[in-house]
Amino acid sequence: MKMREEGKEGDEVVVGGGPLFVTKEARYRGAYKVFASTILVSIALILFYRVTNIPTTTSATESLAWIAMLVSEILFGLYWIITQSVRWRIAFQSPSKHTLLQRYDEEKMPGVDIFVCTADPMLEPPLMVMNTILSAMAYNYPSNKLSVYLSDDGGSELTFYALFKASTFSKHWLPFCRAFNLQTRSPQAYFSPQNNHNSNNYSHNNTTNDDQFHKQWLFIKKLYEEMKSDIERTLERGKVADGERNLHKGFKEWSLKTKKQDHHSIVQIIIDGRDKNAVDEDGIQLPRVVYMAREKRPNHPHNFKAGAVNALIRVSSEISNGALILNLDCDMYPNNADTIQETLCFFMDESRGQDIAYVQFPQNYNNLTNNDLYANSCLATDMIELAGISGHGAALYCGTGCFHRRESLSGAHFKDYKAKLDHNIMVKMNPKVEEDKRSVDELNEASKVLATCTYENGTLWGKEMGLVYGIPVEDIATGLVITCRGWKSIYYNPERKAFIGVAPTTLDVALVQYKRWSEGMFQVFFSKYCPFIYGHGKINIGIQMGYCVFLLWAPLSIPTLCYAILPPLCLLRGIPLFPQPRSLWFLPFAYAFLANTTYSLCEALSCGSTIKSWLNLQRMRFIRRTTSYLFGFIDTLKKQLGLSQTNFVITDKVVTEDVKKMYEKEIIDFGGCSSIMLTILVTLALLNLVGVLVGIIIIKRIIIIQIGVSAMIVMVNLPVYEAIFIRGDKGSISSYVMIKAFVLVSLACFIAIFVI
Repeated sequence: MKMREEGKEGDEVVVGGGPLFVTKEARYRGAYKVFASTILVSIALILFYRVTNIPTTTSATESLAWIAMLVSEILFGLYWIITQSVRWRIAFQSPSKHTLLQRYDEEKMPGVDIFVCTADPMLEPPLMVMNTILSAMAYNYPSNKLSVYLSDDGGSELTFYALFKASTFSKHWLPFCRAFNLQTRSPQAYFSPQNNHNSNNYSHNNTTNDDQFHKQWLFIKKLYEEMKSDIERTLERGKVADGERNLHKGFKEWSLKTKKQDHHSIVQIIIDGRDKNAVDEDGIQLPRVVYMAREKRPNHPHNFKAGAVNALIRVSSEISNGALILNLDCDMYPNNADTIQETLCFFMDESRGQDIAYVQFPQNYNNLTNNDLYANSCLATDMIELAGISGHGAALYCGTGCFHRRESLSGAHFKDYKAKLDHNIMVKMNPKVEEDKRSVDELNEASKVLATCTYENGTLWGKEMGLVYGIPVEDIATGLVITCRGWKSIYYNPERKAFIGVAPTTLDVALVQYKRWSEGMFQVFFSKYCPFIYGHGKINIGIQMGYCVFLLWAPLSIPTLCYAILPPLCLLRGIPLFPQPRSLWFLPFAYAFLANTTYSLCEALSCGSTIKSWLNLQRMRFIRRTTSYLFGFIDTLKKQLGLSQTNFVITDKVVTEDVKKMYEKEIIDFGGCSSIMLTILVTLALLNLVGVLVGIIIIKRIIIIQIGVSAMIVMVNLPVYEAIFIRGDKGSISSYVMIKAFVLVSLACFIAIFVI
């Protein structure tokens, strides 16, 4: 298979001895630093006002409320300062794949091992997983240097069956992608109605006429539908038919005694990259495809996804031992056939390539609504914050869409790796090794040993080697450990999205996901991997603060709750918590709010967002902070006190038709949400509505800011009121939750007025 130099007309081609990538810093950072300095001054003035005006002659209630607001503003101020680390120096990377392809031929290209992880065929549909596998196999890269590994932590024969069917379909799909130079190489995405140009999404420079293309298109579409039907029918049946089991000897690994959490290790090479007969319909060798289900026993910890990836590292080193490793979530399919070449520009650059441990790409989604209902896109995070950490010479490892140098994942320190380097970096990126003469069966058996649940006993796996154990967000901690070992890393956000996944389509899944993330990242902050402790003297302060922008999501729940609860309750008593509008102290409060809000809106618009999307983001930030982050904060404290253990929740990737229609209409689905989370959200919404109504009735200029604070919370919660008082569909808020919220609000108001 030949690699083509594909690119859009007008692409700049760098020739000669220039670098394979360049780094450019964002403009106007000087102006931003001046602007940020003015906000810092306003924060200082606010804190000075709070400290010097603590009530001493009034009731203890007023003093405690004032101190709580002071603590909240200190926490908000500290977090704002931390966020400046990712906006101070923003760096963008620009690779030149044309120079790479002119400078190095196929023989000098390194092997690439692609890891795809799945855990439950019921929650993560095998068809979705297979589309990720097929798009990974279809990379525009030498097939003899490409290996795709599927880790199935569900140990399901249904997933193995789907992989077998996908490998058969790949013999037709890969030639079709090559012949017409398709840009979208996930069959599901390519044939979907949303892909409006699927019938002509190919290079018109190809000599094949349109009639032949349409004929091939219909033929491949028919084959895909047949594969899809076979997989879905088998999934509905719950087992593989006896006739199908005879198609591959790997099905013998499953018996009546095989259970999800109790089975032996299974490794099956479905396509052997060395086999001369393993070719597609054009006679071109197919990439290697391997299935792995590591051993599971009830009394042995399996360390969730981190354990699966570590097993894949060992198994792949036995079978293919690619110099680079790409991690992919099962729902995150490759969307650019040339991503590997672009990534190699970083690893193979003669001057800086040897320093790089991994290259992280952003996460993108193909099912976002026009205004991003649940704020899944994270445009400012992808385009500003992650690029801001890159400005300090590092990148967050996000667990998917990341290319790793194998040595960095295997525990190597950069200084040790550099000491072993020859003058020619390519020797290390593509070492010449003797061809493995072992048969497929021998490789399978040798690899099974590496995937047993006892293999890691007494080793450094999960500590010094592979992904870190003991933390739900093992990717963040692992990236920090690698960076502290002296390695550099790259964050690259290409114009064409490199990887596309599936965003949550219900509020429940979105909140569960952020609860898991916030809890896991706060656990990192509390662990020995706290950037300020573990990274002290190893990485600069900018990187340490950059990590904490995300690690400190959970504690943001506390000051947010204070601002959501205290102003409306104090309104009921007529207690002022802010200066009067005619006071000079009103100015720093007003400026801090207006400046931050205006900048946030401008930043979102500059990243391609809409005003309504930005408003949805503000709503979801409030909801996350008062629900997901709050429970992440509480669960982290419980774990630190030894009252709970780390667990891992798989988010449901299955979407019903009703949920899909509601999501596409941009109607928030409250129906499936956790009762306690909804109760908190509804209680806060009603409490602030009461505060605004009372404030309007007893309007006083001295409490005008408090009314404004509650009014803003009312504004972001308009869909909540709609779900309480107007809607009657499945996505509305239940009467049970409403009654609990009304009781809590009534109780809070009674205590505020008559008791305290």
